[in-house]
Amino acid sequence: MKFDGCLTRPVASVPPAALLLVAVFALAGCANPNGIVSKATLRDTQSAGLPVDQVAVAPVDTQWWHQFGDAQLNSMIDDALSTHPSLGVVQARLTRAQAGADLTDAAGGPQLNAGLDLTRQQYTANGAVPAPLAGSVRSTGTAQLSGSWEIDFFGKNHAALQAALGGTRAAQADLAAARTLLASQVARTYFQWLRLNDQQALAQRLLAQRNQALQLVQSRVSAGLDSNVELRQAESGLPEVRLQIESLQEQRTLTQNALNALVFKPNQLVAGVSHSLINVKIIAPVGSIPADLLGRRADIAAARWRVEAASQDVSSARAQFYPNVNLMAFAGFSSIGLDRLISTGSEQWGMGPALRLPLFDGGRLRANLVGKTADLDGAIESYNVSVIDAVRDVADQLAILQAVGRQQEAHRAAQAAADSSYAFAVQRHGAGLGNLLPVIAAQTAVLNQQRAGLDLQARVLDTQVALMRALGGGYLAELPAPKPL
Repeated sequence: MKFDGCLTRPVASVPPAALLLVAVFALAGCANPNGIVSKATLRDTQSAGLPVDQVAVAPVDTQWWHQFGDAQLNSMIDDALSTHPSLGVVQARLTRAQAGADLTDAAGGPQLNAGLDLTRQQYTANGAVPAPLAGSVRSTGTAQLSGSWEIDFFGKNHAALQAALGGTRAAQADLAAARTLLASQVARTYFQWLRLNDQQALAQRLLAQRNQALQLVQSRVSAGLDSNVELRQAESGLPEVRLQIESLQEQRTLTQNALNALVFKPNQLVAGVSHSLINVKIIAPVGSIPADLLGRRADIAAARWRVEAASQDVSSARAQFYPNVNLMAFAGFSSIGLDRLISTGSEQWGMGPALRLPLFDGGRLRANLVGKTADLDGAIESYNVSVIDAVRDVADQLAILQAVGRQQEAHRAAQAAADSSYAFAVQRHGAGLGNLLPVIAAQTAVLNQQRAGLDLQARVLDTQVALMRALGGGYLAELPAPKPL
């Protein structure tokens, strides 16, 4: 037999079985996956901007928020991780993915079914049915076991299972990423709430200081030492501070509402002296991007497993171009007349292979493979975006920490100068060399520097939380090894 494309013509006498086998594989060329390949390439950390000589840092603790030393924060994050419905949504997706993997696994194994069919039927008298059935009404029954097993010669079912397992692992990583994100949101919002508490306390002190200055000016005006100009200047400062206090109260209320929503338990916050930014510990700084960053971030792991799942989907779609072999078997009873259903002679059985090969399908298989390959390209590029964003994210947080550290050094110098000026003004007043107005003015400068210091402290804590999230929040996973796609 000589083959030319999808057409054949006999050139010699060959056994029928060999002829069938050769024809099957020759005709396979009529529906083929040639020319359909992935065009995207997985990026590594070097191509994403991570230097080769970066020093790996110690993995982040899975409960990194305990390092801040705030019991209320610990309790709130624990509550959020155990009750927030957003995690329930992600958990449901994971359960669904696991069920899908189990379903795919079950479909590739041997199948056995039991069936019982009972029918009351009138047979036509004018058809091909012979007498005595023609024109009669009879009962028929069939009771049998039937089984099948698809032999996975070309790995189609194995690839489908691996794709489903890849989706499950991606869903597991999604759950870890959601937990890390939720914990970081609680911590960042909580530190914002502490900052507003401290800022509000400072504003109250500033208001008391402005009232004290106003009373002093009023006394000096009464004594003829100051004019109404100084009095109006002293009065003008009070509305500004009151406006500031009201604005801080509004922000504090909104932040508290946000925290209540994150923790999913209202009225969890308790304001007090112990709950201040000053009492929150600073986490030891991280000086470099870890070389194994890609294995520490759940979002990257999820994206990588989606690449693996899409790659296996492509393999499964490619295997659909090859023959599909099933082993079929059945055994049971069948009769006309239910009284003879399980009688001798009603037995029936059969077994044998079933071979299916796609020849001309109007391009269905190629279109399916093109679609799966496009999904793979999309998953690869999505992974590449995650890698680039992860490296940039960690680099940004480290840069912010370094910049804020320099700002804190400058602020400490400014704070020291304000404290020294205030102390000098107090000494002059104590020695009778001046009134209280310079003292109050110096105290205002001290309060302003304290406010700036609180803002910087809050930025440090907020950035450290963001860095913990950027470093993976304690997640650590082995990613699938890169392979030709």
